Amino acid sequence: MLFNAFSNPNLGKLILPGAGIIWLSGTFFLLDSSGIESEIALTDGFFFSLLFVGGIWILDRVFGLFSPKGKNLWLVFLVPVALSSLSIWTHQFLLKWWFEEETVYWELLENSRNLRWMVLGLADQLIAFLALAVSKIEQQEELNKREAKMLQLSKDAELAQLRQQLQPHFLFNSLNSINALVVAQPEKAREMVILLSDFLRGTIRKDTTTKISLQEELDYLRMYLEIEKVRFGHRLQVSMTINEKVLGAKIPPLLIQPLLENAIKYGLYGVTGEVGIDLSAHEQEKYLIVRISNPYDSEVTTEAGTGFGLSSVERRLYLLFGRNDLLKKEHSDGRFSVELKIPQFQ
Repeated sequence: MLFNAFSNPNLGKLILPGAGIIWLSGTFFLLDSSGIESEIALTDGFFFSLLFVGGIWILDRVFGLFSPKGKNLWLVFLVPVALSSLSIWTHQFLLKWWFEEETVYWELLENSRNLRWMVLGLADQLIAFLALAVSKIEQQEELNKREAKMLQLSKDAELAQLRQQLQPHFLFNSLNSINALVVAQPEKAREMVILLSDFLRGTIRKDTTTKISLQEELDYLRMYLEIEKVRFGHRLQVSMTINEKVLGAKIPPLLIQPLLENAIKYGLYGVTGEVGIDLSAHEQEKYLIVRISNPYDSEVTTEAGTGFGLSSVERRLYLLFGRNDLLKKEHSDGRFSVELKIPQFQ
């Protein structure tokens, strides 16, 4: 796991051989400068570096798989000390057996034992701390990934739930209108059933996390308005002012429809004459700005709240963009307006 600390995997693979070569070179030059024959110095350096590299591998595996906590923290000190002691003993045993007739070298080996143990012990101690630190970082990263995945799954589930709530919300309103038209105006009821079928066929399978163009959203809105005009007839007048430059802008599907439905619901409530609803869309900096306004009379419109449509859109915007400032509501001069800001990341 220590090797995973490098962003480049190929660089991580060079740690062991690189450390071994450096350790071998340092040992060889120190012994060679002390008057030891090159063959003996090279052999000593080879075995010493081999034990050092083996210690790195063992410590990485031990502290990569096991992270001491609390009362077990003493293992971080004990394991490297024990491993370096075993390495020094093994090194001396092998070299004395290999060069049993080299008494001068034997003497140097004995005199340098404590120094070798100290240097190797410090190196192993450092490796143990690094391996433990990298292991902790990897565990934290893995935990963060799991938490992020769980959060995303939770967002997707909530988006799906909002979608399931929106569909029946609109569907029940339409079915109630069809029910009212069946006896009095059967032809209009039939027309509304066909329009409703076409609308649902195009929207019910839309993924709420996949963005569509504004042009596609406007096509669905026009289908929706055809259904509503069957209900309200000439009373419903919707004016659309769309800048052609933003027709390709990306938007979550069926984000505007609940706002328009809310405008129709509250704009026509308690009104018998024609009602004008304005819808406009333009670009402002890196945002698509959609604005919907409808007549609003606080004395006539007595239903509490702003409706499920607005709250669902606010929640969807937060789940998709992590912001609460993308939907602005205001009412003045007898009109209620909603301004929707949709970030564009192109």
